[in-house]
Formats: sequence, C-alpha cells, structure tokens
Amino acid sequence: MKTTSLPLFSLLLIALAFNPCPWVAEAASDPVLDIEGKELQSGVDYYILSVIHGRGGGLTMASVRNEICPLDVVQGEPEVSNGLPVMFTPVNPKEGVICVSTDHNIKFSAATICVQSTVWKLEYDESTGQWFITTGGDEGNPGHGTLSNWFKIEKCEENYKLVFCPTVCDFCKPVCGDIGIYIQDGHRRLALSDMPFKVMFHKA
Repeated sequence: MKTTSLPLFSLLLIALAFNPCPWVAEAASDPVLDIEGKELQSGVDYYILSVIHGRGGGLTMASVRNEICPLDVVQGEPEVSNGLPVMFTPVNPKEGVICVSTDHNIKFSAATICVQSTVWKLEYDESTGQWFITTGGDEGNPGHGTLSNWFKIEKCEENYKLVFCPTVCDFCKPVCGDIGIYIQDGHRRLALSDMPFKVMFHKA
C-alpha cells in the first residue's frame, strides 16, 4: 500500500495544479471565460453584456418601484452602454477563479444614494407574481439566512447564462430557474424566466 500511495498523491497534486477550480465536481470545474478567453477572477470588475446585439446594453441599477430605494438590477437601454461593473465572489472566498455551476455573490462596484449594499439578491414581487433580481443582499456567510444572495453562471450553448439555484444550504429547497428579462414600465428587469438572458463578460 505504501508503494502506491505516493504516486496517487502525486497524481492528485498534478490534477489540482491544472484544475483552477479544484473544490467542485468535475462537471462543474470549468472556469468561466471572458470575451478575450481569459478566466474570470474573483475580486475583479467585469461588465455583464448581452450576447444578442440590438437587445440593450450592459447591466446596471435603476429605481423601478414607486420609492427610490431599493435599486433593482436592470439591463441598460442604450446598446453602446456597458452598464455598471460587477464583482464576483465565490462561496469559497479563497478561490481566485469563477467556475461554472458554483455559487457566488454578485455585487455592483458602484456607490448609490441608497443606504444598502449593491449585492444582488432574489426577491418575490406579489403585484406581478415574479421573482426579481434586486440589490441589498448580504455578501458571504453561505447558509439558510443568505440563500437569496447566491447565483451561478452556467454554459448556454456557446455562451453563458445566469442562474439562481443555490446549493449553500443542505436542507433548503430554493426556487430554481434561469435569469431572463422581464419588461416592466419600460425597464428591462432581471427576473426568473423560461427564456435565459445569454451573456458575456468583459473586463472593466
């Protein structure tokens, strides 16, 4: 047994060296790539842009409801606009690479007039019966209390899509779904949808 343990351990070290996301399942270990083919890095600013041209610009924040705050996550109207940069923080903050199918927080790297965070969270709106993406979430502390604040990036054909289906709580049964666009009063709000919003990432 001693003669085989060393080679097996060596193979594990080699696998970890070539796998930028070693703490997730093999199917989910691929790093997310930006438009230049580089791996998305934790703590770095990126713009989230639509893959389809002519369908609006990058993601930003807007006051959609009757009150000014909280600010909701929307797609900007001018296609030439990159929107606001966001930062991704994986569930394991020690990981430097953002990988597909793994939980992470998304936070706008911008200041607002609202006394709240710019971390994304999922929130149910009774008036429309829709689950919308808004701001004011908590960063880190994975578990039942922060379930609404965790998102994933999944492959969508040759591109990517945003998904809400957190796995940070073993006994929780969260609502799961793709994130798409819901048009309300002229605003293109991000919401759970049957039609995923295909995105790409551009380093800010």
